[in-house]
Amino acid sequence: DVVFAQKVHLNRICSILLVSQRFQSTLVVAEHNNDKLTPIMLSAITAAKKLGGDVSCLVAGTDCATVAQEVSKVLGVKTVLIAQNDAYKGSLTEELTPLILATQKQFNFTHICAGASAFGKVRVSAKLDVAPISDIIEIKSPDTFVRTIYARNALSTVKCNDNVKVFTVRGTSFEPTEVDGGSLFISVAASASAVMSEWLEATLTKSDCPELTSAKVVVSGGRGLKNGENFKLLYDLADKINAAGKWLLWMLDMMQVGQTGKIVAPELYIAVGISGAIQHLSGMKTIVAINKDPEAPIFQVVD
Repeated sequence: DVVFAQKVHLNRICSILLVSQRFQSTLVVAEHNNDKLTPIMLSAITAAKKLGGDVSCLVAGTDCATVAQEVSKVLGVKTVLIAQNDAYKGSLTEELTPLILATQKQFNFTHICAGASAFGKVRVSAKLDVAPISDIIEIKSPDTFVRTIYARNALSTVKCNDNVKVFTVRGTSFEPTEVDGGSLFISVAASASAVMSEWLEATLTKSDCPELTSAKVVVSGGRGLKNGENFKLLYDLADKINAAGKWLLWMLDMMQVGQTGKIVAPELYIAVGISGAIQHLSGMKTIVAINKDPEAPIFQVVD
């Protein structure tokens, strides 16, 4: 009788979990350049799938049908919502927010997520009057998330009791979803309100180096290199192995790695003249260090 009662109890728990997943639905707001998705978008979809339930993607832009077709081939995406309007040029928050809110009202999603980037900075949560959960690195359950705090020196587990959970995803913490298969169901999203702002132009900085956050190999130098001539050696090394050679502490163009810079998770990380604070190590798969100081903390974690 006791065993039977335990089985009944377990069956009830399983049924509750299945019903809960059935009613979960997540809207992923696509980040793109009107031509292709950004890598962090595929990581956000991976996170959304871990919640269970249906995953929908909202693609908004000026001429983004190609992007919508790309999203429709992503495994696990049930519905692609596309909204094309000149007002969405440049992905201005003043224009996208009313669209996202209208889409949420139409479909009643339980979760809204985006990549933790400049694009994904939370404005929607304020309009919904819910608490945003930013830069998550793990999903424990549909209402419980893990994120880093204190300059990524500690982990915080956050439980959200809001009816709609709004969160952003750290791209390096979730593997990108495969673009192979998926659904071809594309529908038009709700129209937005009147135009509040206008995108004029963007001046982009050109670089011979690959994008730092998506580089498979990163060569990074710190204060131990002391002068620019020594940093030139790093760039020569990076060119030889086709890596993203970047300064760590003396960088002028906001491409730093660490507490105040970019978050990277390369296959190979070569650290030259860097002591090894924890925020410089998280996400690295293989670490190679060059340092004259035998007591440098980075030697405790190198491969």
